[in-house]
Amino acid sequence: MLSVRDSGLPAIPFCLIRPEKPAPETRRKLSNPLLEYDQIAETLLQKAAADGAETMWDRKAALKTQCQFGEKGICCRICAMGPCRISPVEGKGAKAGICGATKDTIVARNFARMVAGGSSAHSDHARDIVHAMHRASEEGPFKIRSEEKLRRIANEWGIEDADTKEKYDLAHELSEMALLEFGKPFGTQRFLSRAPQVRQDLWNREKIAPRAIDQEVVTLMHSTHVGCASDPESILRRSIRTGMADGWGGSMIGTEFSDIMYGVPTERASESNLGVIDPEMVNIVLHGHDPNLAEMVVVASQNPELVDRAKELGAKGINVVGMCCTGNEMTMRHGVKIAGNFYQQEMAVITGAVEAVIVDVQCIFPALPKLAKNYHTRFISTSPKAVIAGDLYIEFDEEDPLGCATEIVSKAVENYPNRDNSKVNVPDLKTDTIVGYSVETTIAALDRVVNSQTDVTGTTKPLGELIWAGVLRGAAGVVGCNNPKTEHDYSHVEVMKRLIENDIICVTTGCAAQAAAKAGLLQLEAKDMCGRGLREACERANIPPVLHMGSCVDISRILDLVCLVANERGVDTAELPVVGVAPEWMSEKAVAIASYCVGTGLDTYLGITPYVEGSEVFMDLMQDGMKDWTGAHFVFEKDPVKTADLIIEDIEQKREALGI
Repeated sequence: MLSVRDSGLPAIPFCLIRPEKPAPETRRKLSNPLLEYDQIAETLLQKAAADGAETMWDRKAALKTQCQFGEKGICCRICAMGPCRISPVEGKGAKAGICGATKDTIVARNFARMVAGGSSAHSDHARDIVHAMHRASEEGPFKIRSEEKLRRIANEWGIEDADTKEKYDLAHELSEMALLEFGKPFGTQRFLSRAPQVRQDLWNREKIAPRAIDQEVVTLMHSTHVGCASDPESILRRSIRTGMADGWGGSMIGTEFSDIMYGVPTERASESNLGVIDPEMVNIVLHGHDPNLAEMVVVASQNPELVDRAKELGAKGINVVGMCCTGNEMTMRHGVKIAGNFYQQEMAVITGAVEAVIVDVQCIFPALPKLAKNYHTRFISTSPKAVIAGDLYIEFDEEDPLGCATEIVSKAVENYPNRDNSKVNVPDLKTDTIVGYSVETTIAALDRVVNSQTDVTGTTKPLGELIWAGVLRGAAGVVGCNNPKTEHDYSHVEVMKRLIENDIICVTTGCAAQAAAKAGLLQLEAKDMCGRGLREACERANIPPVLHMGSCVDISRILDLVCLVANERGVDTAELPVVGVAPEWMSEKAVAIASYCVGTGLDTYLGITPYVEGSEVFMDLMQDGMKDWTGAHFVFEKDPVKTADLIIEDIEQKREALGI
């Protein structure tokens, strides 16, 4: 494999590789203290104000004090007798809702419904991928690009003649089996077999092994209907089971089948931050989560006729950039540059240089069409599941996906002459980065450190040996969104920096991955920030200390990698010195992710506490009681420095328990 070091990837200045938070007395005073770490925000927010454009920070200020009943999770509105809210002060106000639901029941139900919502989002995303694969053909736009992975998973799922069957016939058969995972009447999720047997036994014993994906979501929603479950532990158990249906069902299917259709991600160079928007090009921002649309848009943007038309209109060409998880999907497979993460979706429009924002589903501000009207930008929504009013809706046509994408790209190209150059201000800030560490690519990187004459290649054995030898103390999956309750990207970056300083390798996805990219943590040179053990491991494997693994659904890659190591070492996942952490999360999807990580045996650290503080009973279950039936628990800590310290302590305790 060609190393990234040999690919000509340029190094960036050390100040960008190793961002340090200035001392309080020297930090620049910004209008919003939660943005002090952001190098772009203040300039663009000032520009937005001058342009008469409203942003999330204006809306946050207008809300003033957020509802404390909602914040604590003690407001119930699941029936029309209420809404009922429980007093957070002992001895004052109502102790139960009209039906008698206590704060413990109400908090548990509200948490459960967040898990159901998040699991639904990831799993419905996966269903769309599987339907697209069922349409795949040699002649059509949807194709099979990883035949090896197709046949490997077909064998894993027990399809006869998986090694010899015609490629597209096999893809259609496999996709039909996958669709049954959403609604099959009997059995549990097929991918559960990847976990160590001891973990599978625990899931079965504790009745948290997920059945059909849709069944778990529906059952949880039923369980939290008025007049159903009131026991907090029962509700938490069902929540974990539903989250597991996401991680081991929907998300894993979404990841694996995307790889089959669009290619297994490999190491590649890219760039990140708003500086990837090119003022001399037609700029298209792809924002959302579904690669079906994005893949077609990337192909359409390379159409010579559209490129020539862009040049006729005065542009140098067409520049497609990614936002949020679509950015992660596209950069891993095509090297498409990443404009930013969740928080930066408005910032991209405010540059004044974006011809079109094209969206599908999830994490899209409904305010974007209104914001776009302050500029020339067209906002184009494409999914019937996420029709966003305010500008243009072009439904993505799965019968003619490339034709639909071509129409959309043409809208962007023809909009270029409408640009108001007086409103264009693109920050000159971008960072070189390395992306694409799928499980397969990570294993290939590990093969660089084995003796091909004496050792078996193609396994996670080197990673396990490095951890057992103490060269690496452990690993952390750093994932999740941005949240205006925290300083943008700071918690992500600070946690990762402190962990790699202590020889804990990090894998990252979603908006956290983009935070790492902007901070220079996804570069080979970032090894200089590490402890001696991790630095030497990075040098030998020629990898960064923080590995970009993809989008939100790709957290399933982390599950897969953890289980491969656990199986190789003959231990349960809960015994490994491995944790999950979401320092800045905000979405229901993150609650589902945290639930399946804990269900898999990984202690999971959340920088934002879910709406559960109104119930001491439920808090205790999450932080302590569930250890008895999952082997792991939730930890709530907003301070990233304290979070990192707790993770280090956790990992060292697990090492001691293993005797390593």
